[in-house]
Amino acid sequence: MSNYKSFETERLVIRPMVVTDATFFLKLVNSPKWIQYIGDRNVHSLKDAQDYIQIKMIPQLERLGFGNNCVVRKQDGVIIGSCGLYDRDGLEGIDIGYAFLPEFEGAGYAFESVSKLKEMAFDEFSISVLNAITLPENEASKKLLIKLGFEFQKMVQIPNDPEKLMLFSATRN
Repeated sequence: MSNYKSFETERLVIRPMVVTDATFFLKLVNSPKWIQYIGDRNVHSLKDAQDYIQIKMIPQLERLGFGNNCVVRKQDGVIIGSCGLYDRDGLEGIDIGYAFLPEFEGAGYAFESVSKLKEMAFDEFSISVLNAITLPENEASKKLLIKLGFEFQKMVQIPNDPEKLMLFSATRN
């Protein structure tokens, strides 16, 4: 995994998620807001989390050089959330996504990490248009995307998801 890029901000390290992060990932995907706004991924055991990382995340990282990342707080090394760049079925282009454990919300970590990842998408990975999707009722996510310079484009539906989602996009400055 050391050949893949990690990034730093003032307070955070953003690095690729690996199988040994499964305990964190299990907690994150079963947090109330993840279930409410992203959906149940049927990850209910440590083995499920390890398999999900190995089967769903690592192949994209190996194929494209980017994927899902852990957001790690520098001051204590605690993994507080995730943010990543995804080649998502049903969406043209690359999608940016993020989620944080409830106890780390409201401290600006999402803005800080997603800002850095957006910058890296354009500068390091040469992505010219970056997408983001969210449920219409996820007010916090919509506000963050707008603050980050994303603009609403249209409503979309992706395969195997019954929900209509808001599609936002941002282009390289």
